Amino acid sequence: MSVAPPDPRARAAAAERLAALAVPAGALGRLGDLAVWLCATTGQVPPPDLRRTGEVRLVVFAGDHGVAAHGVSAYPASVTPAMVRAVAAGRAGVSALAAAHGVSVRVLDVAVDDDLADLPGSVTARRVARGSGAIHVEDALPDEAVRTALALGRDVAREEVASGGRLLLGGDLGIGNTTPAAALVAATLGLPAEEVVGRGTGVDDAGLARKSEVVRTALDRSRGRHDDPVECLAALGSADLAATTGYLAEAAVLGVPVLLDGLMSVACALLADRLAPGAAQWFAAGHRSTEPAQSLALEKLGLEPLLDLGLRLGEGSGAVAAVPLVRSAAALLRDTALLSEVLP
Repeated sequence: MSVAPPDPRARAAAAERLAALAVPAGALGRLGDLAVWLCATTGQVPPPDLRRTGEVRLVVFAGDHGVAAHGVSAYPASVTPAMVRAVAAGRAGVSALAAAHGVSVRVLDVAVDDDLADLPGSVTARRVARGSGAIHVEDALPDEAVRTALALGRDVAREEVASGGRLLLGGDLGIGNTTPAAALVAATLGLPAEEVVGRGTGVDDAGLARKSEVVRTALDRSRGRHDDPVECLAALGSADLAATTGYLAEAAVLGVPVLLDGLMSVACALLADRLAPGAAQWFAAGHRSTEPAQSLALEKLGLEPLLDLGLRLGEGSGAVAAVPLVRSAAALLRDTALLSEVLP
């Protein structure tokens, strides 16, 4: 399933308009490049302002990870359901950012190891699994569950677009999730554990060593299964990461731009580009996280992040924080006078 590229005629028209603005050549820097990308991916010159309610939409895919019981995180797995409740109530960090920047937020329980019986079906009704296997000991989930999660992600992308989404964001929520995400990046890029593993939620040196060993063992255990995205997700991923992968791939198939977040989002973008070759052309990177695997994956995707603030919150927070830059780029290309209009 290959993906058509963003509109080349819109890209060319946007570049021509950028060059004609009443600003010094190159003065807008990467904001100019971002505006051209937005025109190409929306097929509209000048680009849309993306300020109408529901045009910018974040989906947070939540799930638990078996490796969390093996000392790879600074926090216990019980934090995952607590934070799902916080996002659902509009009280999480990403909720504050989204409210400030007019971004719609939806959280989905894809694989949380908790009943979440107090939450509405809109959050819980589409669960694929309850947690995932510890990837250094066993597969994260069966192939069939991966396919179910990928299909869920695709369905969610279609729903978000049908609801008016013109710029989609993907977020993550799950204690321990930087471990399988780092493993997916290592497997996809053929890198050793030591190059991809970071401190996640803030583990100490001993925790970092345990995390590296978990990823190293997981990579060795799954050797020979890294080239196929479904096999790779089954061995090293999780249902929530598979759902995110399907969501990103389908957004590209639908021709809708995506603003990526941190490690989990970018790891899934690598796999989405394998499932749907050409998908990466529809992605922009919201921010650079503190995780080395994210930077390595961004380099492979050819993406330069808009922000570099040392963020490691997850939840889609870095992508949401970058939304004002996307809108600023659109405003500059749309509302700045042409040089021909201001010269006598």
